[in-house]
Amino acid sequence: MTAGKIENSAWRKIYQFLKAHPNVYAGKQENCRRFVEGVHWILRTGAQWRELPKRYGHWNSVYKRFARWEEREIWAEMHDHFAQDADMENVILDSTVVRAHMCAAGGSKKNGPQSEQALGRSRGGFTTKLHLVVDALGNAIRYILTGGQRHDISQAEALLQGLAFLRAIADKGYDSDDFLEFIAQLEAEAVIPPRSNRVEQREYDKHLYKERHLVECFINKIKWYRRVFTRYEKLASRYLAFVHFASTLVWLR
Repeated sequence: MTAGKIENSAWRKIYQFLKAHPNVYAGKQENCRRFVEGVHWILRTGAQWRELPKRYGHWNSVYKRFARWEEREIWAEMHDHFAQDADMENVILDSTVVRAHMCAAGGSKKNGPQSEQALGRSRGGFTTKLHLVVDALGNAIRYILTGGQRHDISQAEALLQGLAFLRAIADKGYDSDDFLEFIAQLEAEAVIPPRSNRVEQREYDKHLYKERHLVECFINKIKWYRRVFTRYEKLASRYLAFVHFASTLVWLR
């Protein structure tokens, strides 16, 4: 009974956002909460939509409304709304590989090949990779989804584009001359350990580097949600909708 329950304090903030959004018909608070908590139940349990308990409404109606909100980018905008209070003294980058269930394969040809839906093959098998950046308090600011085989550094600049911060913290997988130059152009400090095979080793703030654990802690938090831990969605945008919703709930704790 508690799997879909959203705390009252968090729900009040979510409902205020939904009522003010021009592309959302929130309707009666009771009905709106039933729908959002139905999506939360799917997010928490990782169950098939058809298994949604009847107390949340008919599963197909809930799924179609969830999909409409995803197409209108409501879930992403909800996350961005609550991420406005980010502490931008430090930003921390990382990525995590997510196993894709076999039902994530076989999407419609009109949606393009699997690579366009951020599905690929890595050492872990059929996977997708979630690239993210968190603020100085360990709350997510931005996500990018790629196939599981893509390297972390490939999305680093895109994650930081347009952000204002003092320091960028990341592991040695992000040790690239081009990326270091990109950070310098933003007038920020790079706290990234050098690779062992660098001809000229460089210094970095080892004490501040310890803050990198915050991004790993955040990844652990969102992976408690089973619909994030494993990808079942054929469309990358649908999977990201669950990620944004899970991230919103972490922001509201």
